[in-house]
Amino acid sequence: MSFSTPSFLPSIEGGCPMFFDIDGRGNEILPTVFALWEAPEMLPSFMLKGGEVSRYVLGGADLMFPGILIPPQGFPSFLAGEIWAVKVPGNMAPIAVGFTTMSSAEAIKAGLRGKALRIAHYYRDFLWESAEGHYVPNAGFWEDVVMEDPAFLSASGSGEEILDASTGQQTSTGNEEDESALETASTSAKNDTEEEHIVGSMNELNLADDAANTEKQNTLSTEEVDALLDQCLLQALHTTLKEKDLPIPGSTLWANHVLPCRPSGITLDIKKSSHKKLSKWLQSKASTGMITVKEDKHKKEIVLITVNRRHPDYSSFKPEKKKVEVSESSGASSTAQAQSEKMLEIIEVYKPSIHNSSIFASVGEDKGKLYTASEASDVVFKYIEKENLVKPTNKSMVVLDPMLCDALFKGAIKKGSAYPSEIHKKDVGSTFIGRMQPHQLVMRGGGEPVVRKGAIKPVQIMTERRQGNKKVTKVSGIETFLIDPDSFGSELQKKFACSTSVNELPGKKGYEVLIQGGVIEDVARYMVEHYGVPKRYIEVLDKTRK
Repeated sequence: MSFSTPSFLPSIEGGCPMFFDIDGRGNEILPTVFALWEAPEMLPSFMLKGGEVSRYVLGGADLMFPGILIPPQGFPSFLAGEIWAVKVPGNMAPIAVGFTTMSSAEAIKAGLRGKALRIAHYYRDFLWESAEGHYVPNAGFWEDVVMEDPAFLSASGSGEEILDASTGQQTSTGNEEDESALETASTSAKNDTEEEHIVGSMNELNLADDAANTEKQNTLSTEEVDALLDQCLLQALHTTLKEKDLPIPGSTLWANHVLPCRPSGITLDIKKSSHKKLSKWLQSKASTGMITVKEDKHKKEIVLITVNRRHPDYSSFKPEKKKVEVSESSGASSTAQAQSEKMLEIIEVYKPSIHNSSIFASVGEDKGKLYTASEASDVVFKYIEKENLVKPTNKSMVVLDPMLCDALFKGAIKKGSAYPSEIHKKDVGSTFIGRMQPHQLVMRGGGEPVVRKGAIKPVQIMTERRQGNKKVTKVSGIETFLIDPDSFGSELQKKFACSTSVNELPGKKGYEVLIQGGVIEDVARYMVEHYGVPKRYIEVLDKTRK
């Protein structure tokens, strides 16, 4: 629940309250999200299993234990009634604050089920809405959901260590591998007596990386890692990276092109190379003349500008066709070409809105085009440079002229409140992007991209019991990832030797694939391994477990 009539304590900065008193008696004083955005580590915090789970929190639901990501070092220790914050993976800005409903010992005894945090205040609630000059801390904060912060992902794209907010320990960002857990939504967020068991982690689904592969990675020397990096880059330049993709941020190059070209079963870790960082590695390649790069001075990220396809290293390299294992269970053989056609690529892009389209027009950019976060940030700074808006006495501040002020704040400032006259440079990009319309580009096998408006809705895999105690598994939402339901059903029928059917979803657009038997783990693994669907876009719900 959330409290709609809190007492505000004096605001500290920008008219936004930093703390609030729930009962007005001074007994329970909590920081607002504005305070937590200024000091993200002020409180211990629970990390959600994925951005999609934030929809329930922002809808006013309390936080349930199945929606919490358990860190590798174990479940954190806490007592009942403690004040904790809530965060989303890849975004260090908290989205809510509340009180724990039980101790960690009681939670473990209860099987980590039921209500974990009684939410007192969250992003976009009455307190946030009524605050003078309310704002969002980064581009990951959307109207009805909070996702990864693009700037944060760019900064950690080279595999540098980040802070795990739920425990205060350092852990790898995991950009070198897909996320370590299948993201699951707490679909019964308001039901304390839920009987459904949400399967959340990679370990539960037995999708963990094979130990032998890990051992093989550990035996690679620094020189071998360097050689593997160069091989993967050349493979990507020959096969997946097209001229239309340039310029491309280093983090996107790494995640969408270099990593998919690594040999099967090999973990590619930039930190185990002699370069240690993605930027240094790309700069070393640029020094040979094979590519040109530059540093985005606003985002502080390396960007690949051009590829010299006449360079000796490029012209002498012969790209390999990926070897595809033959499935023993079905006896079917697939070619490397068929495998490459299933390669999935998802790129987050933004479209100019009525708020900031004038900025794009002013600098000669297309108002109807889709832009990456880096490209959109370049546009607004191009306008700032054109209009000479950097404050002479303080180079870190930008003076807001009428057009830029409207683009960043029109409609977001409470009526009767004064508009800001300047803004810090570090806040310009995220604020500008936050005023754009989020879209996703979904591509498979180098084909034409399909534009999806808003956040990507995950695939849902659910197992339930039918009459006669028989299990059935339902799969829906696969069209989002350019998977044909009929073809998918036929593949599963052969692979699992079971009957399948495809039916229209009642009252909704799209189709549902029905598989006889409880194959929830197998289907999830198949989608990851054969269709490249990122684990964070798969939700699994097993209603047969009690």
